[in-house]
Amino acid sequence: MAIVGGSEEAAVVVRNKQVILREYVPASGFPKESDMCVTTTGTIKLKLPDQAGSDGVLVKNLYLSCDPSQRSRMTKYEPSTHFVSFQPGLPIRGYGVAEVLDSGHPNFEKGDLVWGITGWEEYSVLTKPAADTLTKIQHTDVPLSYYTGILGMPGMTAYVGFYEICSPKKGQYVFISAASGAVGQLVGQFAKLQGCYVVGSAGSKEKVDLLKNKFGFDDGFNYKEEPDLNAALKKYFPEGIDIYWENVGGKMLDAVLLNMKIGGRIAVCGMISQYNLGGQAEGVHNLMYLVAKRVRVEGFLVPDYYHLYPKFLELVLPYIKEGKIVYVEDKAQGLESGPAALVGLFTGRNVGKQVVVVAPE
Repeated sequence: MAIVGGSEEAAVVVRNKQVILREYVPASGFPKESDMCVTTTGTIKLKLPDQAGSDGVLVKNLYLSCDPSQRSRMTKYEPSTHFVSFQPGLPIRGYGVAEVLDSGHPNFEKGDLVWGITGWEEYSVLTKPAADTLTKIQHTDVPLSYYTGILGMPGMTAYVGFYEICSPKKGQYVFISAASGAVGQLVGQFAKLQGCYVVGSAGSKEKVDLLKNKFGFDDGFNYKEEPDLNAALKKYFPEGIDIYWENVGGKMLDAVLLNMKIGGRIAVCGMISQYNLGGQAEGVHNLMYLVAKRVRVEGFLVPDYYHLYPKFLELVLPYIKEGKIVYVEDKAQGLESGPAALVGLFTGRNVGKQVVVVAPE
């Protein structure tokens, strides 16, 4: 730590450990740890620089969220596409929890805890529009890391997709793919609280056990051990599926379409099986069943629904405090563990929500 200038508060300079994207990653193939590097060569002044303007925020990052959508941003896309690519040579970005160290933004002051988009680094200077996406944390009687998951973007995703898009009713049959992940584990618990019959798929015996014994699913199966996904779904849903939570795409989606009930709903949250295939993404062959069974399919982006966040908290916070919902996190310690934690999402290495602990509480 170094002191420059007049007052100590205004002039503390520290090293700023960062996770940097080396080069753009090809659209096909899995990302590798070597696509990123951890560096401590940079420094940062613990006071907002003048160029940050009146709406800037300087934060100390506490927790960072590993999300599959970050994979797409590691590839170069044209500006007209949905994805805004990361820039090689700069820190990658994602959701996180942080403490405000200095602020020129009218909504935040020093000492506030916030969640939102930040840099994969120890300290970040956030300006418009990034600073406007931050949400002040009002409830600190739960683990702060929950704001990367159940009380942050993944939690809102589960809430919006299940309640707003799928319109569940008691007694309906719900199937969730990637069910032990950050979003799937919540969708399943919401569905059980709604009185639905719930089955999830996951990629290991350990994860299937979690579904049934921790999250309260009625049943679950390891998709890697099912050579015929259509037959597996017929076994678990002999009368068909009312609601499918789509996390993976590909062969699983094709099998689900054969097993949907008339008037069923599919919320498309993501398609992680396709993210690393580039131009070789798998086609879906059973789309005609959408017509015959009058199935409604809807994709969504959760930022379009952030105006519902207060309503979401009113529902979920009591569930957490009363023990009606549990949440499993997989915490990687230290920013240097970030690259391995992120790429591990695509081989199923994590169990539960993958979080990187930057600075312990």
